[in-house]
Amino acid sequence: MTSQEIKENAKKYVLQSWSKQGNLNPIPVEKAEGIYFYDYDGNRYTDMSSQLVNLNVGFGNQDIADAIKAQVDKYCFVGPSYAAESRVELAKMIVDLLPDNFGKVFFTNAGADANENAIKIARMYTGRKKIFSRYRSYHGSSFGAGNLTGEPRRYPLEPGIPGFVKFFDPYIYREPINFASEEEATNYYLTKLREQIIYEGPDQVAAIVMETITGSNGIIIPPKGYLPGVRKICDEFGIVMICDEVMAGWGRTGKMFAFENFDVKPDLVTFAKGVTCGYVQLGGVAVSSEIASYFDDHVLSCGLTYSGHPLACAAGVACVNYYSKANILDNVNKVGKVLGEELETLKEKHACVGDVRYIGLFSCVELVKDKATKEPMVSYGKDPDGVMGKIVGMLKERKFMTYSHENMIFVCPPLIITEEQLKEEMAKMDEVLGIVDKEFL
Repeated sequence: MTSQEIKENAKKYVLQSWSKQGNLNPIPVEKAEGIYFYDYDGNRYTDMSSQLVNLNVGFGNQDIADAIKAQVDKYCFVGPSYAAESRVELAKMIVDLLPDNFGKVFFTNAGADANENAIKIARMYTGRKKIFSRYRSYHGSSFGAGNLTGEPRRYPLEPGIPGFVKFFDPYIYREPINFASEEEATNYYLTKLREQIIYEGPDQVAAIVMETITGSNGIIIPPKGYLPGVRKICDEFGIVMICDEVMAGWGRTGKMFAFENFDVKPDLVTFAKGVTCGYVQLGGVAVSSEIASYFDDHVLSCGLTYSGHPLACAAGVACVNYYSKANILDNVNKVGKVLGEELETLKEKHACVGDVRYIGLFSCVELVKDKATKEPMVSYGKDPDGVMGKIVGMLKERKFMTYSHENMIFVCPPLIITEEQLKEEMAKMDEVLGIVDKEFL
């Protein structure tokens, strides 16, 4: 097909997620390499969001491609009840990367069903039904994960499933209270969480589920002591602590898993995205040894036809090995420091930038109409004039490819990006924000 035929057929036959379908204009992609992809006219685009914050090692990674090809030559599929080499090798690698309290992995197809199965495991293990999760969270759009989600993408699933309880993120920038320190903020948020658990009945709560660092709802980094404080509350009441590492895991923050930044050991960890970087879809739930042993004598009522798909696991083994081979964490910390400096410069320079938040190569720019009042560029859950779309469109014109959510623009490039490449792209961001200052305020 020609480029135009691909575009027309995409619009005619494919439903695109999270979009009104009438005005879509998808870019037909001919080839891709590293942090760049190209259309059929030879235009080069820079992937500054790692696609959906999953393509951590970029396009065209030969190690992963070779591993997939080698697995194809053995067999493409064998059911979950059989012992497949790639499946058991990846499971062991993941357990070895996690803290010493972890024992086994249940593989899924992606992040949403990882979270679905994590809450099932927590409910079976505790015998309790209620699940706490946060308002500014996204855990997937399937029915269970969608009820776990706190932000507006849960609305089409409502009325929801009973037993899902929401609490507020430690979103200090938007808090009307002026805290003297991060520790003071932590004390406030933990006190309110503990109080809410008591009101819901501690013996009814199976799990607290959190994106370790809130992702598409604002890169909200927990203040000092927050996650250890949640761990303490979970221990007090016998609640399972689940860290959703689907977006924040696999090197994105400069640690292999984001919770490592905060000196805490969860009971369950959900993952997907960066475990294979999308070369073949895969997710999973890593389970503590204590919880895993419970299912030695109790039925694990979880199952998927493609659990631990051999092709996906082969890609995962190669991908996880590549993180080490290419010293990806070192690059994330080195280039992430430059990214932080660039973002702070933008915050100081531009009237439209209310806040910037970043850790490793996981960051966002929060846009406001007024720095003093912190009035957001668009209201929560609403953008009737398409303001954020216009701003992202200006970046797209400059071949800086990313996405927005609420009043935030995300900068989450592949973890292989160099300092030079980053600076080249951030100059485009600087230019666009200058236009926003003049035309949108």
